[in-house]
Amino acid sequence: MKKFPYLAGLSWLAVSALGLFGSCTKLYDDSYDQIVANKFNPTTGDLPSLLGPAYTKWRPLFLEFQGAYRIQETSSDETVTPGRPNGWVDDGSFRRLHQHTWTANDPTPDFVWNQAYSGVTNCNRILYQLQAGQIPITSGKEALIAELRVLRASYYYMLCDIFGNVPIVDKFDVPDGFLPTQSTRTQVYDFIVSEITQSIPQLGTVVDASTYGRFNNKWAAYTLLAKVQLNAGVYRGTPDWAGCIASCDAIIGSNKYQLESVQANVFKTQNEGSKEIVFAIPFDEVYATGFRIHMQTLQPQNQQTYSAQATMWGGGICAIPQFINSYNPNDGRLRSNWIQGQQYSASGTPLVGGFAPTAGQPLVFTNTLSSVVFGTEQDGFRVGKFEIKQGALQDLSNDFPLLRYADVLMMKAEALLRTGQAAQAATLVTQVRQRNFTANPALATVTGADLALGSSYPYGPSNNNIISPLQGGSDIVYGRMLDELGWEFAAEGHRRQDMIRFGMYTTKSWLSHTPNGAYRILMPLPQSALNTNSNLRQNPGY
Repeated sequence: MKKFPYLAGLSWLAVSALGLFGSCTKLYDDSYDQIVANKFNPTTGDLPSLLGPAYTKWRPLFLEFQGAYRIQETSSDETVTPGRPNGWVDDGSFRRLHQHTWTANDPTPDFVWNQAYSGVTNCNRILYQLQAGQIPITSGKEALIAELRVLRASYYYMLCDIFGNVPIVDKFDVPDGFLPTQSTRTQVYDFIVSEITQSIPQLGTVVDASTYGRFNNKWAAYTLLAKVQLNAGVYRGTPDWAGCIASCDAIIGSNKYQLESVQANVFKTQNEGSKEIVFAIPFDEVYATGFRIHMQTLQPQNQQTYSAQATMWGGGICAIPQFINSYNPNDGRLRSNWIQGQQYSASGTPLVGGFAPTAGQPLVFTNTLSSVVFGTEQDGFRVGKFEIKQGALQDLSNDFPLLRYADVLMMKAEALLRTGQAAQAATLVTQVRQRNFTANPALATVTGADLALGSSYPYGPSNNNIISPLQGGSDIVYGRMLDELGWEFAAEGHRRQDMIRFGMYTTKSWLSHTPNGAYRILMPLPQSALNTNSNLRQNPGY
């Protein structure tokens, strides 16, 4: 079992907070002062568990069934959740994500909104308790407050990225009936940057087990800041490439992180020791559950492949064939990140299909898919980036690397490219590529001129595996850089954000998706939020 200092059990703080995750009201509890303030004297060793409720919301926010991962991945040109012989149509929300026809009543944006604001509320509550002296901490108090401010900023980063114009709530002791006012996306961006930059001086420089999965060191905070600055042109209307480069340089200059020699090492079951991970969302198959990508992407027969203790759900998420066709066939990531070809049991027996129209035929995952409406159990390469250990349960123990060192290098590379420093950008991209072309190292090298080319993605609507009309990606400015991001960060929840930054999320066609309005770069505010807060106004277009 992995050891998570802030995830083990219910701390005293979590117990005091039960039922309050979704509220923005003042905490009232007659027993609180008697039990906590008078009788609890936390030591330094207690601090990680005190923060538990503030961090744990990242798990459902990102990877739960209707989490942000599904928005970032399956509304993009990279993966899709098609109907299958055994279902996966549900309420139609998976198809709406692909076709960009979602509404304010869709379950996914509603879930993401609620989980993100639950995280914000938990941060606000603990900050209030610290600042009011209800948590009697003296040594390290300022660093703890700084950590919580960065963590809260990370939740606002997701809200800014997905919804844009959202309320900023930075207090817990608010009056009854409090309804927060809505801020513009620019104001949310400015708040995030201010919170991180003001907090960094109080954070430490150590990177070890005590900082794993936390924002209590400068470098994790700088990486989050760089990610926000990378998207400044989208979030506030004016880029901040120089700021992004400076933040990346701070992380690179720390010499605390390095690329793994093999990309797959970042995604192993026991990946908490990876020097490439800057900030991870910790998971455990028993004690910190919610990592179920393998259940959502594989067929029931694959239970035999991994001697799994749970039956997979039937191949929902798969790669869009056009995305797979953009890879160089020699790229090692094509094989290591995607499960493909004939499927076998753990003992080597070829598996066969179990659903019409391919029942009894060899179970071969092919790079084909007729449409989002229906795919056979053979259609589509499946997500294989995260190790599935033998004997896997329904939940995996792999930690999810939300921020990693390859991301730092690629963020700096893109910012350099966009500021006329293409040769330096190419050096960084080549550095990331080198581990993926070991059989033919020369193919790893890219030049500044290469990165200035368009994309190799064969865009255009595809029906029955025929693209017509073929749009291609040659018109995408720095499209090769977008390709590089896609190949390196496939299935990590990056793609929607990257497509928006490169200006083609709402302008290109792929599989069963055709453009459906530029306003779709933002999700609608959930109708449930609008119904309960009269100060909110829906995003334009919805």
